[in-house]
Amino acid sequence: MNSATKRSTIYFDEQLHEALRLKAAHTHQSISEIVNDAVRASLLEDQEDLAAFQERVAEPTMTYEELLNDLKAHGKL
Repeated sequence: MNSATKRSTIYFDEQLHEALRLKAAHTHQSISEIVNDAVRASLLEDQEDLAAFQERVAEPTMTYEELLNDLKAHGKL
């Protein structure tokens, strides 16, 4: 670990911890590396989702009732 890391305590479900421990041993990584990679992937996905929302902010919106009415009008319901 380098000096730019922070220590934290995380409580895992027992079976999840066992799976992480086995994956770490199998992939020659630490549990911390696996968890950091998973958190990075999750945050990147959030960033991509936010960018997609921003791209679509000007699109017209439709209420649920309007959607149902449109589906019915077009014979989909």
